[in-house]
Amino acid sequence: MTTPPPLAFIYDRNLATSSPYLAMRLNGCDHYAHLRHGWQVAGVWIDRGQNALDPDHRPEFSALLQIMKTQADRRTVICLVHTWDRLARDPDQRIALQQRVAQVGGYCATTFDESDERAHAVLVGRGDA
Repeated sequence: MTTPPPLAFIYDRNLATSSPYLAMRLNGCDHYAHLRHGWQVAGVWIDRGQNALDPDHRPEFSALLQIMKTQADRRTVICLVHTWDRLARDPDQRIALQQRVAQVGGYCATTFDESDERAHAVLVGRGDA
């Protein structure tokens, strides 16, 4: 039985309702997932406006996690962002969001070939990475 390809959940946050920069980042994520790695894309989630600024209230990110959790036991699941700042600029806030991804069985990656996959055990609190 062959393992299905990893499933990428593209995430971004944007203060404005739209911007050319947002479109560029999303296009970069899609290209990175499909063409560079052959990952299947589950969809795109974007927190906008005030939700983009508040790491404790990110409804789209929370929705992404709900779906990611249902797939994590079947295949590798990845929260794909253009850069780490797309999660949060503050390092502590970003780590907290990465921990939420790890707790549902996924890991985070950027289009610059950065990943927290190796730190997964630490992020979920086991500390044995």
